[in-house]
Amino acid sequence: MTVVHNEFERGENDPFRILMQRMTATAYEWHNYGKSTIGNRADIERVPVANLKEFYQRFYQPDNAMLVVAGKFEPETALKLAAKYFGSLPRPDRVLNTTWTEEPAQDGDRMVRVTRVGEVPMAGLTYHIPSGAHPDYVAVDVLAKVISGEPSGRLYDQLVKKRQAASVAGITFALHDPGICMFFAEAAQGIDGPGLLQNMIDVVESSTEKPFSEEVERARQKLMKARELKVADSRGIAIELGEWAAQGDWRLSFLYRDRLEAVTVADVQRVAETYLVSSNRTAGLFEPTKEPSRATVPTTPHGRHDRRLSRTRADRSGRSLRYCSQAIESRIAHSEAAVRHQGCFAAEKDIRRNRQPAITLRFGNLEALTGKAVAAEYLGAMLFRGTESMDRQQIQDAFDKYRAERRVSSDPGSVTVTVKTLRGNLIPVVKLIQEVLRKPSFPADELDLLKEQQLASAEQNLSDPTSNASNSVQRKIAEYPPNDPRYMASLTEEIDRIRGVNIDQIKTLYSEMLSGTHGEISVVGDFDPAELTPVLGDLTADWTSDVAFEHIPKVSVNNVQGAMEKINTPDKAQATYFAAMTLPLRDTSPDYPALIVGNYILGGGALSSRLGNRVRQTEGLSYTIQSAYQASPVDDRSIFYIYAITNPLNTDKVHSVIREELDRLLKDGITEDELNEQRKGLLQNQELGRASDAALASLMGTHLRTGRTMQFTADFEDRVRSLTVDDVNQALRKHIQPDRLFICMAGDFGEKKE
Repeated sequence: MTVVHNEFERGENDPFRILMQRMTATAYEWHNYGKSTIGNRADIERVPVANLKEFYQRFYQPDNAMLVVAGKFEPETALKLAAKYFGSLPRPDRVLNTTWTEEPAQDGDRMVRVTRVGEVPMAGLTYHIPSGAHPDYVAVDVLAKVISGEPSGRLYDQLVKKRQAASVAGITFALHDPGICMFFAEAAQGIDGPGLLQNMIDVVESSTEKPFSEEVERARQKLMKARELKVADSRGIAIELGEWAAQGDWRLSFLYRDRLEAVTVADVQRVAETYLVSSNRTAGLFEPTKEPSRATVPTTPHGRHDRRLSRTRADRSGRSLRYCSQAIESRIAHSEAAVRHQGCFAAEKDIRRNRQPAITLRFGNLEALTGKAVAAEYLGAMLFRGTESMDRQQIQDAFDKYRAERRVSSDPGSVTVTVKTLRGNLIPVVKLIQEVLRKPSFPADELDLLKEQQLASAEQNLSDPTSNASNSVQRKIAEYPPNDPRYMASLTEEIDRIRGVNIDQIKTLYSEMLSGTHGEISVVGDFDPAELTPVLGDLTADWTSDVAFEHIPKVSVNNVQGAMEKINTPDKAQATYFAAMTLPLRDTSPDYPALIVGNYILGGGALSSRLGNRVRQTEGLSYTIQSAYQASPVDDRSIFYIYAITNPLNTDKVHSVIREELDRLLKDGITEDELNEQRKGLLQNQELGRASDAALASLMGTHLRTGRTMQFTADFEDRVRSLTVDDVNQALRKHIQPDRLFICMAGDFGEKKE
């Protein structure tokens, strides 16, 4: 119960989730969609065990379950296994009830206000829409993208670009019964919530006054891209089919695709006129306060009555087979490839539909980057905000055209771009990245918009327990002067740093330091190395810098004594525990494999670990508890940390229990059974990780940077297999010293009743 209670409290910490929940509850008067699935606090605290057993016995039955298998397998074998393990279960005698409740049409606008401790006002709008199976749903989905899309959606254009909002978002819910469409906006600096809400209403409900145009096709392409990338991934297609099956039939997934391909401007215009009307609106405001102000009224527990949603079937036939995924191997022998070009490396994996390039450019040195950390952090995002021939929207349209998702990050010394795209699109996508990297325009107005968004996020962090706890500890294990590019700013300093960065700093950094002379490129998927190699060469050719590149090492903080800190974050239902220490080791250390296995036994194995068993399973103190050991491939610095969330009343108990488990691990050591079982799980996770294109591309990039091959990974796993109990115990006792941990607990530590 306390674990689920902790999960509930985690949601209570998030203003966005709270506002969405309150708006949903207000929008639905009768249907259970208005009730959060986790229940309220009293449900969690008071539900009798007998009710839990009855619920389990009623619903957790084979006639109410669905098995989806996606990936590499033999269908006949899978069917036999399903028949063996599920077919042997007896058919239940009971018959599940169907749902008869229908939400009546809303007959007037509704309003909800949430006042909690926070920093940034938020506003939201909710509109009732048809179920996912209804023909109108697809048009509503496109409409939501037209209104909330970035960077040219109507809310973005009218609110973000005009400095009324720091960010906007739109969500549609495809559900078995009629669902909802929601829009949200986070206020810009100096904008109050009521004014922001009225501006949102004006934009959304007057959308039909301005004719829809090419924005419909743009939104349609974005949704098509998202779907195609999802179904090209085994995990994605399994979830996709399961979600649509829950609405009535798995074939609805393909019906959605057909309808999306056929949606028109007229369809979008019609659903906007039908559903985006004031009488169908539920509006919401999150109004931050400095102190909580709520009246607590005693309540009486009451019973629950559960019903099962009815299911429908979609009457349609499938298309002819277009794609056939062939074998995907994650074994090391199949992971390394044949292409090398001027310091660039590409790996060819067994055939799959997705292609995943990862490009990292390295630049600068400690002296050159002193005082330029914030500009370096903004550099990556600004590269994709405009080029000499394309604005931000045109760049996004080009990625959508090629069904490509991209992510970019940067820090002092590197810019990394990762992309996922489909077969046949790799070459044009790499050429598109080349233009972004080589011909950026750095529009000043886009930096202003980005800063506004970052400021809103940074201000939210001021009252967030996890942000406070992790920032406090990370500052202690990264001791550098404020001008040093490795310096970890405090949460309040970060706000000042964001405000201080300007476009000239970013332009100067780019022109003086970024080049194609240092870095790594790794590509995973099905491609022609001979065709790709010259394109990769063009991306970096004749691109140099007069500023010499030199890796900036991170230094281990070898403190003798740790420290304990508590930070009060009022009106936050969940507290965070964070502890960390550094070790002067890299991933080539003889003790590295033993420390990895030892940590996996302690807390890296999640629920099957010692911390998982004790803190979550036995004591019921935390929904999330884990430990991690991360070693650098280039610096003599590794980090050991422990993270947990809990109720503020339980933080001292969490700290005590974690310390007991650490002391027991170091005193008594691990057992032979633990080593054998957890080592097996660790190696399986390693192999499973290499089945991910993104993870494999990142791994190969690291190997290229350090001059390694996949043999390094194979050798590491052989060393793990050969470990003894004594090896692991000696490494743990040598390096893990609980008294050296820097610990911070953040939460609402004011007076509370038990």
